[in-house]
Amino acid sequence: MIRDRYARFLASRYRILLGYVGLINVLTGVLLLAPCLALAAFPEELSLAWGLAAPGLGLAACGSLLWGLFLPRGGESLSYQEGAIIVVLAWNAALLTGALPFMWVGGLDFTRAFFESASGWTTTGLTVIDVASAPRLLLLLRSLLQLAGGAGLAVIMLSALAGPSGTGLSAAEGRGEQLLPNVRRSAKLVVSIYGGYVILGWGALRLAGMDAFDALNHACTALSTGGFSTRTGSIGYWDSPLLEGVVMVLMLLGMMNFITAYTLLRGKFDVVRKNGEIRLATLLIPAAFIILFFGVTTGLYPNLGDQLRVALFESVSALSTTGFTTTSYGPWSGLGWLVLIILMVIGGATGSTAGGLKQYRVYALYRGLLWEFRRALLPQTAVTAPDVWAGESRRFLSDADLRQIASYAFLYLATLAAGAGILTGYGHPFRESLFEFASALGTVGLSAGITTSPAPDGLLWTQTAGMILGRLEFFVVFVGLTRLAGDLATLAQALGKRRQAGETEIRNGKECGGQK
Repeated sequence: MIRDRYARFLASRYRILLGYVGLINVLTGVLLLAPCLALAAFPEELSLAWGLAAPGLGLAACGSLLWGLFLPRGGESLSYQEGAIIVVLAWNAALLTGALPFMWVGGLDFTRAFFESASGWTTTGLTVIDVASAPRLLLLLRSLLQLAGGAGLAVIMLSALAGPSGTGLSAAEGRGEQLLPNVRRSAKLVVSIYGGYVILGWGALRLAGMDAFDALNHACTALSTGGFSTRTGSIGYWDSPLLEGVVMVLMLLGMMNFITAYTLLRGKFDVVRKNGEIRLATLLIPAAFIILFFGVTTGLYPNLGDQLRVALFESVSALSTTGFTTTSYGPWSGLGWLVLIILMVIGGATGSTAGGLKQYRVYALYRGLLWEFRRALLPQTAVTAPDVWAGESRRFLSDADLRQIASYAFLYLATLAAGAGILTGYGHPFRESLFEFASALGTVGLSAGITTSPAPDGLLWTQTAGMILGRLEFFVVFVGLTRLAGDLATLAQALGKRRQAGETEIRNGKECGGQK
């Protein structure tokens, strides 16, 4: 009896969850249709528009059906686990549907199309298509996928529309912090900040020398720390110090926590100065720049300007997990590779568009380590706790907080080692394999030349798994899949018992009729 009631409860909850998945699917479908607006500028690609319109309209139609049938008016509050289920289902739908244009328009097989879709949604930037010959509609789609995936716009828009449900979803996607007490107002503010960045970035890139199409794509992919480019040589194609400076500013804005950005916009510079992530970034970028300049670029490039530009740009690109580049890493020494790998592993700020282990976790572990040393020197009766500044508040870290952060760091590094080992198994040197998988897991996009269209399917699926796990931060995938599998088993068992009971009732009815 209790199991039957629980099964009915699960069924009612899953109808609500499917309603939210439907709403996200509508937003995703509209996003796939958005590049078709560029047909006014590129009418020669009209014959290709069906490859984007068909999956977009199909997903939007299915989503509208689920939304209309199951989503209650006024929304419904969701738990973290329910949010994880929605995120897993919605991301799977987005990844699969996003792969179709790359198959139908780009001519890729399913493995490479799914890889390109995952690289876009996760803001990684590794690519298997030839951007020199790709249609402009497809290039614009890639940029918009990164723009949406970077800020989690599907979840943010859902929060704005669905009220209280947004808390569970945002937390499940690694965005549990809010700018304002109200979830809806926080979501709208994030969209406003992000949209303002894109507009200003587009204008700045135009002034720096890009044409309108290139500027739009690079504004989207710089702020989303995605790194997809419309040129084979990435930012190095333009060979412009001014343009590189604009791109670096956009990358830094993209890797900044939205709460920190909001605090900065309100002029609270002293609070921002205390922020642990800002402090760590202002230490790492100059340190990486100095090491790369004296240890790598000085001996490789002929003039001082190139030496300085390459060292600084590559440091910012790696730490922000954007993946734009101005050079090739083939001639670099092992020291240069090591610096970039460390920066890619650390990554950007929490609550930003960046990937990686995240600066907050690294800074918290550093503060915890200092605390352990200090505690050893204090009297046993002394009560202390490590503290960090995040947003506008000072937080004290408990042992549970540090254990959780350390567990995540161990899981991240273990996955990095396993992924690099798999790539090494495909015959690549360990240095290049570690670099490539650090780029995939950190959703960076810098490449050592391993990720190419002719690469084996198994290697590309390994990279794809790394991108998804890195973007959704492991736990939401594990929680969502485990809870989904358990709930489906419970519902299937209840349905089987109900069917068996119905068959028994029919059989008994026939026996009674025969006796009469």
